[in-house]
Amino acid sequence: MSRGRSCGDYHVPALGAAYGTAKSGTGIAAMSVMRPEMIMKSIIPVVMAGIIAIYGLVVAVLIANSLNDGISLYRSFLQLGAGLSVGLSGLAAGFAIGIVGDAGVRGTAQQPRLFVGMILILIFAEVLGLYGLIVALILSTK
Repeated sequence: MSRGRSCGDYHVPALGAAYGTAKSGTGIAAMSVMRPEMIMKSIIPVVMAGIIAIYGLVVAVLIANSLNDGISLYRSFLQLGAGLSVGLSGLAAGFAIGIVGDAGVRGTAQQPRLFVGMILILIFAEVLGLYGLIVALILSTK
């Protein structure tokens, strides 16, 4: 019963990463019309959004490798908690990266001094996903 459920929650960080990539990508597309020389500098939010999906993949592989036939209910709930932890924090981080990346890229096109502030806020948004990964690793290795 728990085998199908424990590996079923790991698409949630990918949803956050997809939203972050799409939202930041539209900002980059709009900015590149005015300032095409800043495209490579503005790709950072898209890369950071992609890292969020990797967090979910890491936890999914760890849990999939620890599955066996005689798994206890306690262990199943730990795995579910690990999946929800990395999933929901990845979803929140992806949304934050998308919104900050979109506004930051558009703002940086008009005022280049905003770049450092955008990067700092993106780092804090990425750390939200990292916190979920740490909690998931603790839960999945118990």
